[in-house]
Amino acid sequence: MATVHPATLEDIPAMAELLALLFMQEADFSPDLFKQQSGLKNIIQHPQIGNLFVLKEKDVVIGMVSLLYTVSTAMGGQVAILEDLVLKDDSRGQGAGTKLLKAAIDYAKEKGCLRITLLTDPTNRRAIEFYQRQGFIKSAMKPLRLIL
Repeated sequence: MATVHPATLEDIPAMAELLALLFMQEADFSPDLFKQQSGLKNIIQHPQIGNLFVLKEKDVVIGMVSLLYTVSTAMGGQVAILEDLVLKDDSRGQGAGTKLLKAAIDYAKEKGCLRITLLTDPTNRRAIEFYQRQGFIKSAMKPLRLIL
């Protein structure tokens, strides 16, 4: 049975491989192993930035999720951004994603977060339907990005 754990530095190579799978699917991003490993290490070493969780089956990482934190003036307190949720292809459709997302939501609630926001490609119907089944709703806000 797969279990969720806080990610450690030792989990970074497996998480970077998962992010490569994710970024090959997304329109805005491309895999870059060095950048992904650097970002993951930064989050693990600075938990005030966010938290990473891995889903492991027999000590093998099969999924991951990341939460990043900020303060929302609209909400009047801390909120979370669900930056990445990804599973190995052969782990999908078996409840693993739900387990991982529920752990992230529960953790954000424990930290006192008032909202979780996420972005997904508008053409990724499978992901959109998954998140909507978990209670997420479409926002009227439109994300814009400036690469620096």
